[in-house]
Amino acid sequence: MADEKSRVSGESPREAKGPLLPTSTADAAIAEKTQPAKPAFHPALYVITWISLSSSVILFNKWILDSLDFRYPVILTTYHLSFATVATQLMARYTNLLDGRKSVKMTGRVYLRAIVPIGIFFSLSLICGNLTYLYLSVAFIQMIKATTPVAVLLSSWAMGIAPVNLKQLANVSAIVVGVVIASFGEIKFVWIGFLYQLGGVLFEAIRLNLVQALLSSAEYKMDPLVSLYYFAPICAAMNGVVALIWEVPRVSLGEVYNVGLVTFFLNGLCAFLLNVSVVFLIGKTSAVIMTLCGVLKDVLLVLASMAIWATPISGLQAFGYTIALSGMIYYKLGGEALKGYAGEAGRQWAEFGSTRPALRKVVAIAGVILLVFLLFGGLAPTYAPEYDPSQYLSNAAGKLGVSS
Repeated sequence: MADEKSRVSGESPREAKGPLLPTSTADAAIAEKTQPAKPAFHPALYVITWISLSSSVILFNKWILDSLDFRYPVILTTYHLSFATVATQLMARYTNLLDGRKSVKMTGRVYLRAIVPIGIFFSLSLICGNLTYLYLSVAFIQMIKATTPVAVLLSSWAMGIAPVNLKQLANVSAIVVGVVIASFGEIKFVWIGFLYQLGGVLFEAIRLNLVQALLSSAEYKMDPLVSLYYFAPICAAMNGVVALIWEVPRVSLGEVYNVGLVTFFLNGLCAFLLNVSVVFLIGKTSAVIMTLCGVLKDVLLVLASMAIWATPISGLQAFGYTIALSGMIYYKLGGEALKGYAGEAGRQWAEFGSTRPALRKVVAIAGVILLVFLLFGGLAPTYAPEYDPSQYLSNAAGKLGVSS
């Protein structure tokens, strides 16, 4: 080992042309000691950041388009994509977060044949998604979005990317049934908004299938941020053309200033940071955690819609959404995996009861009380204030000639 150290130290210095790799165990140990320690964050921090930013973007867009009455969703989408284009170009120049693009063999032919079609459907999904905010509540929009796995499955069959599998179709049927029930229970149902959201789901499903086909080749593996680097410019250009024809002639500077330039900047920054957070989230958590966090985010958005805009949610709608979410979890995780997690949860619950029996009883009783409270309409006036049975009783009494 001494000979090796003297030999290494006696070598003449050479110009480094790339990252130096340790040539022995001793060198690796020295390199590990000399390099600064990387800050390690708990995976929960990445999850919380992603949920917060994802929810904030949706609520922020709804607030600008509906509450602030800036009813130009295509302009807003174009702004988001232009912001992302400038930001990714700056990051590619001054940071290493986009170094993954160097391994992508991107040519003009590939860009036209693969990136442009994906960008077209990405633009269409964003336009339809933002148009929906003008007509439907955030809560109902999230319920319709639960059908995305179904749209992805059916479009993959139609595009010939995957073979027809009736077992998979049966697995996703619960999602469709749940969303149908939730739609019947929607109090403020608007057909045009519903159709816009279905169009957004369909375009997003086609985009996801095209991305899957592109990434199936090892030459085009890219993380979400690198994908945004390639997709954002073409999407911004296409959305800009639509905005120039459709919305720019109608918008006024007064409406822009009513929202505020600072508000627009924060909105674009929030939308871009969401894409950055996804990059850091990948690899830090499992697919199971991602699925459950997605469901949690959707539920939190429904609750936020109720709290911020006093969105009425009927009992039938809540029941249908519960079925849809359960079906989505079953489809993404699978029956065997759910059985395994249920068994592990049962063991953890039993262990918790053996160590803290009194606390487990309190939790169980509180859970039962909450369930009964929800089932028997304790919260019904809050969920559906327009469902007042007294008016129906008064009408029935009037028809019978009885004063009420």
